[in-house]
Amino acid sequence: MKPFVIVAFLFAGGLFGPDDKVSQWNGFERRDFTVEGRACMLVLPKEAAPGKPWIWRTEFFGHEPQGDLALLAKGFHVAYMDVQNLYGAPAALDLMDKFHAHLSGPRGLSKKAALEGFSRGGLYSLNWAARNPESVACIYNDAPVCDFKSWPGGKGKGKGSKGDWANVLKVYGLTEAQALAYALNPVDNLAPLAKARIPLLHVCGDADDVVPLDENTRLVESRYKELGGEITVIVKPGVGHHPHSLKDPAPIVEFVLKHAAAK
Repeated sequence: MKPFVIVAFLFAGGLFGPDDKVSQWNGFERRDFTVEGRACMLVLPKEAAPGKPWIWRTEFFGHEPQGDLALLAKGFHVAYMDVQNLYGAPAALDLMDKFHAHLSGPRGLSKKAALEGFSRGGLYSLNWAARNPESVACIYNDAPVCDFKSWPGGKGKGKGSKGDWANVLKVYGLTEAQALAYALNPVDNLAPLAKARIPLLHVCGDADDVVPLDENTRLVESRYKELGGEITVIVKPGVGHHPHSLKDPAPIVEFVLKHAAAK
């Protein structure tokens, strides 16, 4: 068998790409590679669960990782693609499409991913799910941005971020007037998720003055329920935008296992 045929066989066989950089992350094997020129990584469990399920951290990989670590121990893979500073815009979603195709194709992972959106990562998880509802098992969001008018726009109660708002307008290709009338923010585009019966879990602090609860998760909650969608909201009393996640990630892990593990 010729060498190039051997390499192709190994890659077609699953998780190992011929150009992967291999290292360790919290005791688990980590593989770094590129898709469409973007830095990507995949952390492998010691033993993959049936169906090779995975959770896709859309932003801030490695921050408050207790949920990811617990899922790795349950046989999930943890994935990440660097699409920073694209704020869930169509350009980011195009790249995410390629990443999903790569992981669910050559890498052999499940066709349906569990999405995990921390902070601005909510724009990525909810927007990508609206575009690809058939490829999403469930979504766990943590203090998520669900409307760019709230953050970074700062058009409500939140602090906002002028620099990030300027970048949002640029990557979305919108004037400020167009952005204020934009109809595809997650809070306005939940119908595809509800139709696909994608369950949502949001973990938030009720004192968040960066991504205010009422302008983001509470709005998603009320609208998603009106559409017949399933959403669970865990509110942390007196907590601001940080810290993310839960000290005991059991409710997060149970949610993902219930909806994304192979039945």
